[in-house]
Amino acid sequence: CKALLTPSKMKFRVLSFDDDVDMDHPYCDEDEAALEAEVNGNWTPQEKALHEARLKAKAKRRVRKSSSRSESLSESLSGELADGDSHSPKGKVPVPNDRKSRTGKGRGLPKKGGAGGKGVWGAAGMVYEVEEPDVKDPNYDEIAQGDTVYATVVPELDERELEKTVNPIVQEYFEHGDTKEVQMLLRELNLGHHKYEFSSLAVSLSLEGKASHRELTSRLLRDLVGKELSESDMARAFDKILKELPDLMLDTPEAPQMLGQFIARAIADHALPMAFLDRYKGKVDCDHARAALDRAAVLLSMKREMVRLDNVWGVGGGLRPVKHLVKEMNLLLKEYLVSGEVKEAERCLRDLEVPHFHHELVYEAVVMVLESKGDTAVKMMCKLLQAFWKIGLVTVDQMNRGFQRVYDELPEINLDVPHAHSIMESFTDLCYQESVITKQLRDSCPSRSVPV
Repeated sequence: CKALLTPSKMKFRVLSFDDDVDMDHPYCDEDEAALEAEVNGNWTPQEKALHEARLKAKAKRRVRKSSSRSESLSESLSGELADGDSHSPKGKVPVPNDRKSRTGKGRGLPKKGGAGGKGVWGAAGMVYEVEEPDVKDPNYDEIAQGDTVYATVVPELDERELEKTVNPIVQEYFEHGDTKEVQMLLRELNLGHHKYEFSSLAVSLSLEGKASHRELTSRLLRDLVGKELSESDMARAFDKILKELPDLMLDTPEAPQMLGQFIARAIADHALPMAFLDRYKGKVDCDHARAALDRAAVLLSMKREMVRLDNVWGVGGGLRPVKHLVKEMNLLLKEYLVSGEVKEAERCLRDLEVPHFHHELVYEAVVMVLESKGDTAVKMMCKLLQAFWKIGLVTVDQMNRGFQRVYDELPEINLDVPHAHSIMESFTDLCYQESVITKQLRDSCPSRSVPV
């Protein structure tokens, strides 16, 4: 309902929302003035409800007028543009809440030719040229605008970090033996003025290792000279090792002789200058250093005609010929039968560094038992194989393979040793009793067939 108040006295007139009320009528202006005058006064609940109803009705009338005006405008525009091109952007009927231009100035194409929008770097096929730096840019740098070369800077290693970094490299090299990989790793490090210490650390680690490790170290020093290290760096490294020789002897008593061999091999490989030994003549006070230098001088005088002292460390492990390994194992077993020292035989077998070839030792030991006379060799060989089995020097596979090789060749051995079958049966029974071989291996021992 709608309530109108007169300024003289309160009069109420109820109107419906469908009634047409002329808002330009002076009576309405008077009512508005009266309402404004009474805003600050005291309102009764009835007057307040009538006032709120009046405001809502007024707002609805304004909405109806604005919507009717927009409809009339759209009808007029559609009539005017009926004769024009319906495909033109100007012939489109504007839609409420449409963000496109209603004036008809746009062409209806995407903004920025499709190159705009979030996450878009530009239109397809667009090529960006190099932009000239702006002087007004806060990040502008006059020095950087020249021919600037950027490079990765690796900090120089100190003595503690050098030892922690070099030790794993050398230990890994002892496993793979690839000098090129070591060179690649050294290029990635910044050793600085401590470069020569790499050689001294490598030699010190090899002194505590095997002969094959020392051979690999000599090859590494030979390949590093002229590429990563110079002869002067190598000379400084050996000078340091000579000074530290008394400390190295605490762990390796044979260090003076080994160091002399290193020096002789380095001079023969042209890793050290020929005048290295001449600098120490008459100037050495340490007896151990003098012994190392004398050892190097003796080796060089003996091998003067040879270009390199390739055999100064022997040939390591699997690099040895098979015939040479067989000969060494035969000599080892013969010395054991004479001396009876299991520890010495164990040491000699470990020095060969061929764990994959230990089945040859088992084979040669069993053949010696078959070719021997008396029970002494049988008992001693069983004792030796039992000792190697207990300490794990000879594995199950190597033991089985060695016996199986004898089983396969037993008919040929029987031609030279008529009682080979009976000796083999007694020896396998003894080895089974001493837990050297398995029952399956003992049962697979061939026996001579007795004719009926």
